[in-house]
Amino acid sequence: MPSETTATPQRRSKITPEREQEFYTAVLDLLQEGGYEALTIEGVAARTRSSRSTLYRQWNSKPQLVVAALRSGNRRLALEGIDTGSLEGDLRAVAEVAGSVCGADTKLMYAVGHAALHDPELLEALRSALIEHEVAAIRAMVRKGVERGEVDGENAATEFVPTQLIGAMRVRPLLEGRQADTPYLTRFLESSVFPALGIGVRA
Repeated sequence: MPSETTATPQRRSKITPEREQEFYTAVLDLLQEGGYEALTIEGVAARTRSSRSTLYRQWNSKPQLVVAALRSGNRRLALEGIDTGSLEGDLRAVAEVAGSVCGADTKLMYAVGHAALHDPELLEALRSALIEHEVAAIRAMVRKGVERGEVDGENAATEFVPTQLIGAMRVRPLLEGRQADTPYLTRFLESSVFPALGIGVRA
């Protein structure tokens, strides 16, 4: 009897980390230029002067390629090193950092956001790439503020500080067509966040 041939799984070809990053950069650029629906494997191949088959061997589908691109690199806000000794100072520093860099990430979130609502893996990648780290860092600042006695631990507003601040960063472009720059975020802190936390505003 002739022996049956066992199908072997398709193996990924080897590409250099530099080449892989070129693909990810092209994906993120195309997302911001035209949105998720307009992004195609063909477009990425053309942008990177590669073949569709190369991309499909590495990533089986467009969602997988986008997820990989979102998880690549480091687009997180540089919040880890912020420690001014006070919660007010820490949050002002967040406004300084966020106001200078949040524009590109906000545009990326809008480009992928609608599709992510229908794709759990894509949504998780979007959260881990652009949101969760920021939330954790701000929560840690609030927790330290409570431990130092700057804010009452029973104050219900402490729970919502990350939502308020990140929400202001992400939503202003949608509502007003303007980026949430540092002056805007600072005014937001002084008029909304600090009063809710019982933190006095500088004269």
